[in-house]
Amino acid sequence: MPKPASRLLLESLTSVEVTNSDTGRSGFQIVFSVSPSGKSDLDYPLLKQVKQFNRVVLVVTFNGKPHVLSDGIITNQQLQPSTQPGVPSTITVTGEDVSVMMDMEEKIEKHPSQNQTAITTKIIGKYAKYGIIPKVKPPSGDKPPLPTEYIPIQYGTDLQYILEMAEHNGYVFFISPGPVPLTNTAYWGPPPKLGVPQSAISVNMGWHSNVDSINFQYDGLAASQASGELLDCKKNKPKEVKSAKSKSPSLASSSALKQPVVRKRLLPPQGLNQSQAKAGVQSITDTSLGKVLTVEGVLDAQKYGSLLRARGLVGLRGAGKSYDGLYYVKSVTHTLEVGKYKQSFVLTREGLGTTVPVVKV
Repeated sequence: MPKPASRLLLESLTSVEVTNSDTGRSGFQIVFSVSPSGKSDLDYPLLKQVKQFNRVVLVVTFNGKPHVLSDGIITNQQLQPSTQPGVPSTITVTGEDVSVMMDMEEKIEKHPSQNQTAITTKIIGKYAKYGIIPKVKPPSGDKPPLPTEYIPIQYGTDLQYILEMAEHNGYVFFISPGPVPLTNTAYWGPPPKLGVPQSAISVNMGWHSNVDSINFQYDGLAASQASGELLDCKKNKPKEVKSAKSKSPSLASSSALKQPVVRKRLLPPQGLNQSQAKAGVQSITDTSLGKVLTVEGVLDAQKYGSLLRARGLVGLRGAGKSYDGLYYVKSVTHTLEVGKYKQSFVLTREGLGTTVPVVKV
């Protein structure tokens, strides 16, 4: 039965750090300070409340509205006793989002006559007790295979298998907490580059600026075109498959695929059918484009005036024609201490130049 944080927890709380990302599991770390003197029994009840596999929901109130920042499971507990009088001891607990529970059992399981969409939805459904609601986007050409041709077989944990299928399609899989406590959304699909952009990140704009630091990196070797070869069974001849233009919305006016030189990559021969091979080469290209232009920085949450969410769009202004415009928010790390709230972010897009005439504040 979920319970609000006790007075002991709140009074001992020193700092909270939460990282949300579109790849891999999101996580949190909470630090508590406890006094070793005068209240020698303080450590014990606090450790009981933050023991391994307890579920923790973190909610931050911003502009008068509650936002679920994290919903996860404690996986690690550390105690650092003080060795000096008057200096508090430290308890640090680390956890991961509820998808960690999908990664606890390796298995071999067949999924006959089921396409990837059905398999992913079925696997996510097994974890409904964590309030997980599936949001699965069917990939192109995702047809259920005939048992006489191919039977999908899972080797590994549920999470590993879902991530493996996502990678084959250039997809991402993540679990977003909220919108209300004890509920989560499990997203399996292309990086979500649609929707209303969040409040703009402003650079070099006087008192309108809201970043403490920011850095832009353009990797000229990241963008890749891909091709592969498979056997056309009807004609008994090899057939070439090539990656095409990405179906993801363009965030840059000049894609890195228009560079004078673009890396060419080959899909390893894996005995894939045509739809799987097409998805494979497209995945290589789509994934590479997400690594072309990377922006890393730190927001002052009070100046920003809002909560920056990972896995969505955000506008950026004040950095010049090449770097202004819309970006995909790949990850955000929230760091909270008394009187201090910072948001470290990683943004990406496929090239230079903006696609919007004005970045809205």
